[in-house]
This record gives sequence, C-alpha cells and structure tokens, in this order.
Amino acid sequence: MTALTKSALIVTMTCLTASAAVLAESEAVRPATQTASRVSDFSLLDQNGVFHQLSRLQHKKAVVVMSYDASCASDKQAVDGLDQIRKNWESKDVAFVLMNSKLKQDRNAVREAALNSKVDFTILMDHAQLVAESLGIQTSGSIVVLDPETTQLLYKGPVNSQITKVLEAKLAGKAEPVKALPVQGCAIDFPGKKLHAAKVPDYSKDIAPIIKDNCAMCHHEGGIGPFAMNSYNMMKGWSPMIREVLLTKRMPPMQVDPNISHFSNARYVSDKDLQTLVHWVDAGSPRGTGKEDPLTKLHYGNLRDWQLGKPDFIVTAKAHDVPAVGVIDYINDDVELSFNEDKWVRAVQFIPGAPSVLHHILTYVTGPKETFDGGEGGAGGRNQVARRFLEGYAPGKIDAMTFPKDTGVFIPKGHKLSMQFHYTANGKAATDQTIVGLYFYDKPPKYEYLNLSVSGQFKIPPHARDHKAAGDHVFTEDVIVHGLRAHMHFRGHDMKFTADLPDGTKKELLSVPNYSYAWQPTYQLIEPVTLPAGTKVHVTGAFDNSKWNPANPDPSKELTFGLQSWDEMFIGYWSYTTVKPANRLSNTGQSQR
Repeated sequence: MTALTKSALIVTMTCLTASAAVLAESEAVRPATQTASRVSDFSLLDQNGVFHQLSRLQHKKAVVVMSYDASCASDKQAVDGLDQIRKNWESKDVAFVLMNSKLKQDRNAVREAALNSKVDFTILMDHAQLVAESLGIQTSGSIVVLDPETTQLLYKGPVNSQITKVLEAKLAGKAEPVKALPVQGCAIDFPGKKLHAAKVPDYSKDIAPIIKDNCAMCHHEGGIGPFAMNSYNMMKGWSPMIREVLLTKRMPPMQVDPNISHFSNARYVSDKDLQTLVHWVDAGSPRGTGKEDPLTKLHYGNLRDWQLGKPDFIVTAKAHDVPAVGVIDYINDDVELSFNEDKWVRAVQFIPGAPSVLHHILTYVTGPKETFDGGEGGAGGRNQVARRFLEGYAPGKIDAMTFPKDTGVFIPKGHKLSMQFHYTANGKAATDQTIVGLYFYDKPPKYEYLNLSVSGQFKIPPHARDHKAAGDHVFTEDVIVHGLRAHMHFRGHDMKFTADLPDGTKKELLSVPNYSYAWQPTYQLIEPVTLPAGTKVHVTGAFDNSKWNPANPDPSKELTFGLQSWDEMFIGYWSYTTVKPANRLSNTGQSQR
C-alpha cells in the first residue's frame, strides 16, 4: 500500500480560464478533456469528523466520488441519480461519497443542510480544494470513479449510465480509463490555484516561513523528524514526500479535529498554507527570486538541553542496555529521593539517553513500601493509596511539561519515583540512561494536578476493520479538565473524548480521527473545561485490524489487552484539577479536607 501511494503520479492541473470567475455562481458546462490515468492518495474528514483515506479503502472494488454543492440547483438531481446507482452497487463493495470543495463551507452547516435535504451520503470536506484539483474537478455534480488499489481513475463525467458500465467492467476485470465527459453543474472557484498559477510561490518568501512555523522544530539536525528541513536543497529533494504526507494528513502528526476544542500544542497547517506548499511542489519546487535561504539560518537547541533552565532537582534513572533485536520486557525501576520535606512539582522534563529505542516512560510518585503497580481508583478518580501520576515520556511529548497555573504534583517527604520503561529494538544495540528534571514551587500551589485513566475491555477479531471500544467514568466532585491523551497501539484508528453533564448537556472535548502510535502528546486545552459532580465522561474509538491498516503487524491475530506494541490497549487519559482547592496532603497521600 505504501509503495502504491509513493508511486502515484502527481496530477498537474491547468489554471481556470478567466471566464470561470464569471461562471462561478451560474450553471456551466465543461467540455470533455483527457484525464490522467492515476491520482494521488488523499485523506479528508467528512461532515461528521470521520477520517477517510483512499488507500485504506482497498477492500472496496471501486470508490465513486461526486463533487457536491448544496446551493447548486442541479446537484439535488445529480445526488438522486447517484443514489439510484448506489442502491444497485453498494452491496457489491463499491463505496459512494460526496465531496464538498466549496470555499468557506462550515462543516456543521454542511451536515445540517444534508440532513434537511435528506441527503444520506458521507460528505468529504475538501476545505483546501486540493483533492478537487488533483482529480481535475471544476464543477459540482462531477463524478469520478477510482480504483482504490491501483489509484487508477476509471471515469470522470456526469451521473449517467456510463458509471454502471464502468463498474461492470471493473468487477469483470476489464476496466479501462475513459475520456472525461462534459458536466453540467455549478462552477467551483479556485482562487488559490489561480493565484499560484499567475505567480508561483517563492521559496524564501512563501515556503520557508511556513516550514519554520510548522515543521522545522522537529525536522532539523538532531531533531525527532526523519530528515532535516534546513535548506532549499533539502526541501526540493523531499518535496514529493512532503506533498504526499500533506495530502494524506500524515503530517503534521496525529492531527486532532479542529472543529472540537482548541489546544495549545495541537499542530495544524492552514488551508492557505497547504495550498501554497502543494502548489509550489506541483510547480517543480522552484528556488524563486529570494537571494537568502531562511532555513539555513534557523538554530535549535540540543534535545538534551534543559528547556526551562537548570532544574531544582535532577533524577538519574538506571542505565538499561537495549539489544539490537528481540522483545524487551517492560522494566520497572524505583528511584529514591533525598528530600527532607514535602515538594510540589510545577514542571518536569524528560531527557532520554537513547530516544531511538525508548518508546515511553510512565513515572509515578509512590510510598516508601509501594511498587510501580500501586492501586488506583476511588471517588472522582482520586488515588486511595500514595501512588499518584507525575508525568510521562512518549512520542510527541518532547517538550518540558509545565503544569497549569496554581497547580502541581505533590511529592510527600519520604516518597520515591517508580518508573516504567518500554523499549523497542530497532536493529542497533543501545544504552539508555534517562534523566528527569524537576522544577519545584517555593510554596504549595492552590490545586493538585491529577490524572485519570479511562479504559475499556475489548477483544478484537482477526481482520476486523472497524472494531469499536469504549470506557467511561463518573466524577463525584467538580473538576476542571486541562489535558487529554489517547493511547492505543498499532491497530488504533480513532478515539474521541466526550462528557455527559448532569443537566443533559453533552460536550465533545477531543477527537483524534486518525490515531498514530508514533505520536502521543497530551493535548492541552487552551480553555480548560469545568465538569460538575455527576458528569459521566466517555472514551470511544475503534481499532483497524485489517490488512489495509499500513501499521498492522499481523491482521490474523485476535487481540486483547497486552503490554507489548503488537498487543493492544485502549486508554484515554484525563488531566484535571478539582474545583475545590486542595489542602496540604499527608505522607499517606490522602486528601486532608
């Protein structure tokens, strides 16, 4: 599948004619044109925030896409015609979707309009118009029929009997690309495409600033990105891959649904910037007129630098030898702390010794006789033993964690850190000795920073493509949610965090439509959410154990909970404080209220 994606030809589109602007709001007929035989892989969210990717639909014999504009009078008739075809072919493993590529379309409005019009189709939201461009679509009502396995374009034209003939030929193994047929519909305006056709984006002025703001902090020498974006030559050399990962939404990593909440550390690239980058690549990645190369002037600190200055206390974990190959059991270590008084942690930073093999660390504050596996639970998720979560290290969590204002993690005198290490062999032996920097408050903060894990039981059948899982928890006191993190393994596909309030109000807090095991930050809410006592929070999601999941190590395996990466987990982490200020805690870790 990956090979197919990488080998897909880039579809280069000519700019719209000047008359297109005049016809943008009117009915128009586009003449027949020759179409490219293959298209690029792409990913889009639909009107409900569900993730769809062409290459992950290879279990379908064909994918039929219709460009759709609810405000276009002729599109209702086209949708009705497509629905008649769908009734005959959906049971034969043919997928049918609509795609909205009209500018400034609100997803919620598109969903409501579809419900009101009784349009019962998945509607892909092509906000940046890049998929419509790559498919050569210029008007609403246009149909494209795609072979998801070969990315071959089998048909482009109006809704008519030709679609049935193409599908019959495809299922008979005789499909051949056809010339594009004229379509009567409403013209789609492509202002970004016209702008960049008239003036190709300049590397120094247009491209480098986007890379600086969105990519270079990871993609630099010594960074966690697989290659450095530190010069024009590097950008040009990697430009086909950059285009691919943008169109398939692999980058920026593990994008969250922008329609649900806003997070200080979520990574997005605006539609305008997406257009600029892709159009620059499609134009051949030219150097432009700018004399300077801004990316060569960027400098980033070493990953082993303390981001917040020298810590108040440095914890040095035990050294662990990681073999080149094989399965490495989880390692639990205790680290004694030489504190002669209680401490409140305001920030923490992990610096791994061998980040290429260290997948994650979990760190708890534990009592003198307690192990890493101390119990959890109790009212409101509060621990009933001394153990409390400090912080963790995982892919995507490379920055120091500063707890929200007036909150912190409590370390009573005489307690220690219990750390769990998960390593994955990568073909080269390594030794990891992680250090942890702790930054303390001078006086106790107002609130204790707490963490709750919500999990669900599951048994994933072999080859299951969309196996659902869920977990829930009821808070028995008023809480303020600050951060959320999804955790699954290689079969994880999506996860959503929601809350049912006592008054019947439902809140969506986070949606990860396309989960990535390689990127698991705790998403920090820009505006923390208050949940009253009695609120029931839910974590829902799905696993993809099919061969169409490119990360799946073994689709034939039945899966339940397991620690190793090729096993599975389903956990949603909630970071929160109680609304009521916490008093000082005793050495048992119990709240003194």
